[in-house]
Amino acid sequence: MKRLLNILILLISFVGLKAQQLPLYTQYMFNPLIYNPAVAGTNNYYQMRMNGRLQWVGFNGAPTTYCLSVYGPQGSKKFDMGYGGYIVSDVTGPQSTLSFMGAYGYNFALNPEIRMSMGLALGMLQEKIDGTQTLMYDPNDKTFNPSMIYTSYAPNGDAGVYVYSSNFNVGLAATQLFNNKVKLTGENALNQLRTHFNLTGSYKYFIDRDFAIEPSVLIQAVNPAPVQMDLTARVIYKTIVWFGLCYRTGDAVSVMVGYNYNNKYYIGYSYDIGISNIAKYQEGSHEIMISYRFNPIK
Repeated sequence: MKRLLNILILLISFVGLKAQQLPLYTQYMFNPLIYNPAVAGTNNYYQMRMNGRLQWVGFNGAPTTYCLSVYGPQGSKKFDMGYGGYIVSDVTGPQSTLSFMGAYGYNFALNPEIRMSMGLALGMLQEKIDGTQTLMYDPNDKTFNPSMIYTSYAPNGDAGVYVYSSNFNVGLAATQLFNNKVKLTGENALNQLRTHFNLTGSYKYFIDRDFAIEPSVLIQAVNPAPVQMDLTARVIYKTIVWFGLCYRTGDAVSVMVGYNYNNKYYIGYSYDIGISNIAKYQEGSHEIMISYRFNPIK
């Protein structure tokens, strides 16, 4: 019974009418393509990035999220176009979402130091509910069969703009553009995908030759849910190691550490300390980031 109650609470939290439908990432700054397709091609190298997140440890049926992105520039000296793609798997109790997206970005110079990129992403989204993991209060309810696995597919699209230089960036993007209706269970049971708006930004300030401070922000908005903001600050030593703190409005305070080996391999870890009403029922959230940077394209 405790497991069932936990699952029901999670479903209300994540797929309710007033909740955000996309997963959370504390280390959002290390996998920017999933927030804005315009990031593709803004560097002169390809890179592969992965985040794995275990949310609300100790809470049965809690969200488990994995994402993998690969992106980089067209193989030319101009580097004004980029391609990429990402896969996201998000599982919360009996409900799961799997999305596959391909992205394209085109960038151009605003002045000798600042560039702007515009991007689009298209793909498919799969929504699934495993009825075998649920227990019906009313066994005669015709809208849901607990012995079935319900699956639905829908096209998905993102669009964004991104302004950047060597030490700052600002991006604005919209995801789930099509607002598709997803039919998962009975004849009258519909769930609509809502467009989410993501505003991101960061600035790297060099204190001296060894130390830099990088504040960053992620603001997410979807109607009719409240706007959610992540405020982060990292202290970076010789571009090799970093330590950071993050505050997510109404949800958690986080600490993070990371290491960069040979400017190719990156690994980061974050731990969220809950501050919401659900904090006393869980033991925090863990997230790992792993990244590999390929050689620059010459």
